[in-house]
Amino acid sequence: MSVLIVGSIAYDSVESPAGSVTNALGGSATYSGLSCQFVQRLHNGSNAHLVGVVGSDFAESDREILAHSGLELSGLEVADGETFRWEGAYHGAMAEAETRATHLNVFEHFEPRVPEHAKEPAILFCANLHPAIQRNVIEQTSPLRLTMLDSMNLWIDIARDELLEVMTASDIVIINDGEARMLSQEDNLVRAMQDLAEQTKTATLIIKRGEHGVLALHEGDLLALPAYPTAHLVDPTGCGDTFAGALASHLSQRTQALETAELRDGLMMATVMASFTLEAFGTDALRELTIQDFDDRYLSYRKMLGL
Repeated sequence: MSVLIVGSIAYDSVESPAGSVTNALGGSATYSGLSCQFVQRLHNGSNAHLVGVVGSDFAESDREILAHSGLELSGLEVADGETFRWEGAYHGAMAEAETRATHLNVFEHFEPRVPEHAKEPAILFCANLHPAIQRNVIEQTSPLRLTMLDSMNLWIDIARDELLEVMTASDIVIINDGEARMLSQEDNLVRAMQDLAEQTKTATLIIKRGEHGVLALHEGDLLALPAYPTAHLVDPTGCGDTFAGALASHLSQRTQALETAELRDGLMMATVMASFTLEAFGTDALRELTIQDFDDRYLSYRKMLGL
């Protein structure tokens, strides 16, 4: 079944202890879309739909990367101006990015228009966007199974009430541990999750914890999984989006009510996908990933968990 992804498409310039890259293809919709489409191929699923905006400077070769992956691009708008750009750096353990510059460019006035044929996906994933835009996308669509959304600390700072409101319209909310504490004003992460679930009536909260793995609260059941251990850390940019895209694809394969066991399987697959993104700058690792490489690592991860 299909997945609809709405988010940013960007050019990223990143420095890390492993080196640097300039104007690499990035953005939340890009990472989640490429990841989702890879997992769709694993499941022999339908092509995921991508909705976003780029500028007139967007390279044809980068459009071909998205198209070659199998992503359906009828919702990709080209606007006059420059594509969204982000510049950042990682230091030490690379747990958090230092933002050096953000140029929204054409993304500043992005008003998503979902194509008619994409308005009833199995899964809608609203990647990191202003909550008002996420609400607009939700109102345009009628997902057959689940609505997922991601967020960030900026929206908590400037649009907290709008974010909490759009969370109530979502089945699955994905945020990181710091954002969960900011939203709930609880230091204890489990209490923070329980508080947010009660506030928003969200059925499933997923908390990304970087190198410490992931926590999830689903209908009162708590899940905890470690990250996949890797020593080859190059660029963490896009790991959370990669994680979400893989999870969206996995959950699009069934139609019944989401159960804890299915969610756990999806979190494992998403964790493994994100571990590849870490190992190269930009989307290089996702573009070069083979099914054999994924299967080998996924089996290794299951073995590590004793499964």
